[in-house]
Amino acid sequence: MQKDDRTIKTEFRRKHPGIYLLDCENQEAMLEFLSDRRWIATSEQVLTAERAGEGNMNCTVRVRTETRSFILKQARPWVEKYPTIPAPWDRSLVEARFYQLVSTHPALRPQMPRFLAYDQECHLLMLEDLGAAHDFTFLYREETLDAEELEALIRYLVQLHGDFCSTERKEDFANREMRTLNHYHMFVFPLLSENNFRIDAITPGLKSSANRLLSDARYQETVSKLGAQYLEEDGDCLLHGDYFPGSWLKTDEGIRIIDPEFCFYGPSEFEIGVLVAHLYLARQPHSLIQDAVTRYASQRRLNERTMRQYAGVEIMRRLIGVAQLPLPYGLEEKEKLLSLSQRLVLF
Repeated sequence: MQKDDRTIKTEFRRKHPGIYLLDCENQEAMLEFLSDRRWIATSEQVLTAERAGEGNMNCTVRVRTETRSFILKQARPWVEKYPTIPAPWDRSLVEARFYQLVSTHPALRPQMPRFLAYDQECHLLMLEDLGAAHDFTFLYREETLDAEELEALIRYLVQLHGDFCSTERKEDFANREMRTLNHYHMFVFPLLSENNFRIDAITPGLKSSANRLLSDARYQETVSKLGAQYLEEDGDCLLHGDYFPGSWLKTDEGIRIIDPEFCFYGPSEFEIGVLVAHLYLARQPHSLIQDAVTRYASQRRLNERTMRQYAGVEIMRRLIGVAQLPLPYGLEEKEKLLSLSQRLVLF
């Protein structure tokens, strides 16, 4: 019998009575936590606290006081959207290191929320509130990324991949547990013949198309090899690790990048592959997708074959895996995308 969200949190509080759990409904406990850490002045009062966005991994809250607003982001030993899925608790520490490292880079610093504080015991980050921003998941509703936005997204990756190549920092960003979690849900779980994931409840008929991929031995073997590379091989580039429209914010100041908890030193082909996959999933013009690849490859070395294979895997897992997207289209279009995944992986 599966445990529900309330049971999981009750058990957590029993096992970890000293750990503060972020809760919008209990502003008194929030105020006590913030005051004890001296993250707010003793005279400040919490006026409002509300969920910020629909993130999968973490509990993220916007807090407003009389003088300012900020974001609190807490990692818990489970996936926030799916509490029955365990998740590495220390992911917040790696994310905090990422924000702190980026804060030393004059060009990258303005492209992310400012790092304000971190509490390691409670696995809780305090970040700048970027205000009335929204993520780029609107692209899945048949809107098009403009040239200036594409340029900003590629520029961020070129700077990130190119300017943090020090081997001295690799161990700080190994992020093995998060890579293991992502490896399972990207390269393994969607292609298990009996994973008990009811994909037909989301898109009736899609299970049949998924089964065609499961019966393709060469596809399965290639995905497995790509997964082993992702899991086992460290690269020279510091990657964001989850570079998709849900991690891009549209603000009055331009695009801002958030949620680097999957970051690690790896191959740039993985990062660009994920980006390209979501441009396909959002049905962006082919010319724009090719422009993204060309812009990056003109400034950084890129194995396009490997990149396209990673793109194919990401398309597959977003269609038949747990990490579903707000895609507005039905079976026919998704079948076309699964066929595209097969072509890209077997490229």
